Amino acid sequence: MAFCSGSHAGEECHIQIAKRLLNKTNLNENLLKCGIHAPLSRSMQDKMLLQGIEITALHNNCSGKHIGFLAICKKNNWNLDNYYEPEHPLQKEVKKRINDLCEVNKEYPMTTDGCGVPIVSMPLDNLVIGYKNLCKEYPKLVNAIIANPYIYGGENRLDTEIMEHSKNLIAKVGAGGLCVVYNTKYSEGFAVKINDASMDARRIAVLDIINNLGWSNINFDRNIKTLSGKIVGEIKVSY
Repeated sequence: MAFCSGSHAGEECHIQIAKRLLNKTNLNENLLKCGIHAPLSRSMQDKMLLQGIEITALHNNCSGKHIGFLAICKKNNWNLDNYYEPEHPLQKEVKKRINDLCEVNKEYPMTTDGCGVPIVSMPLDNLVIGYKNLCKEYPKLVNAIIANPYIYGGENRLDTEIMEHSKNLIAKVGAGGLCVVYNTKYSEGFAVKINDASMDARRIAVLDIINNLGWSNINFDRNIKTLSGKIVGEIKVSY
């Protein structure tokens, strides 16, 4: 459940789980429509380059989600070939469930995610509400994510880092400098969206907020350094 819910780094542990899920559901890798990109893990990229390992759709950070999509389609006898299209029964159900969880009661624009599936838009407040309701309605799923943060993300993934340093936080990063953090103990959460999509700025802002709220104490480097390592400045978050 953690693997299908996250955005993994494409490491060996993630690829093995992907293969096991495909075998368990009797699905073929060729059915995946998420596209192919190099694993997000730099160490896995180096390993594959040195060993001449071919990049496949399984290395896509969204392959877990797509395997989950296919498994649901197979269970419901829905078409497997076009599961990613907006008018497919699966994607209609996904949109409805997201809007229900996030308590969205009006139509917002939709577009296509990088992995090829429809993606909804909404105010950040609704996004946090969605995680509140997710924790309330799907505790088994949330517990699986919190218990397996590395499978959920992986090497140098912000959401993994956050959950590895806490017992009560669930976090999820998104493209374009987005991150949602929800505290299951206090039933509080926040969302950060960096306007220029900087992932570095996202990490500093999110970790600074977590520490200031007293939800955890995660050490991170705020220093600005030259290429030779000399400290020439410090990054500060202004509220």
